[in-house]
Amino acid sequence: MEKLKLGTMTVDVVQKEIKNIHLSVYPPTGRVRISAPVRMDIDTIRVFAISKLCWIKKQQTKMKNQERETPREFLNRESHYFNGKRYLLKVIKQDAVPRVELKHSKIELYVRPQTNREKMKSILDEWYRSQLKVSLPALIQKWGKKMNVKVNEFGIRKMKTKWGTCNRENKRIWLNLELAKKPAECLEYIVVHEMVHLLERNHKDRFISLMNELMPKWRFHKEELNRSPLRHENWSY
Repeated sequence: MEKLKLGTMTVDVVQKEIKNIHLSVYPPTGRVRISAPVRMDIDTIRVFAISKLCWIKKQQTKMKNQERETPREFLNRESHYFNGKRYLLKVIKQDAVPRVELKHSKIELYVRPQTNREKMKSILDEWYRSQLKVSLPALIQKWGKKMNVKVNEFGIRKMKTKWGTCNRENKRIWLNLELAKKPAECLEYIVVHEMVHLLERNHKDRFISLMNELMPKWRFHKEELNRSPLRHENWSY
């Protein structure tokens, strides 16, 4: 990986076997990365980066000002989110198999005595994962029929920089575990976004046209995700 210095800004440059140059700005710090074809010389990449400086700085400012969640302590009456709604946590300690129950305005977390914070986080994360596993098959089936595409497999994992990914060759999509906390419409938008990649690899005119046709309000849902609080964690790359 090479690094370009543009004044005080550092740009990571990765060259690989691709046709087009791609620019990304990653939360939460606004790290900049360019993926470029191996045939492209570094001076051409530098000129491209300079031409995008205004856009890069705009994205970095947006990320800097974006609200962030405070670290979760897993204490009673702490705020947690599910399907875009705020719930108050209630920790119940008992000598039984851990479980999570959703009751009215509360998320009840049943754990054994002496369970530490990391273990409580793991139990709640697995509950979030199980909820996504219940809701995703119907969404994938619904949009598969509309698009006339087939998803062979889906998975859920923690992602630091993306809401989802698509493997076109294996027809597999991955969704970010954090989507369980976001509104259902945002989850559906990401499912559609990744499934459209089965029809169009890049975010070019055809991709945008398909998104407009299938989900006319997709830009609203995208912006809603971009406005939502970033998860608090130690980011590293």
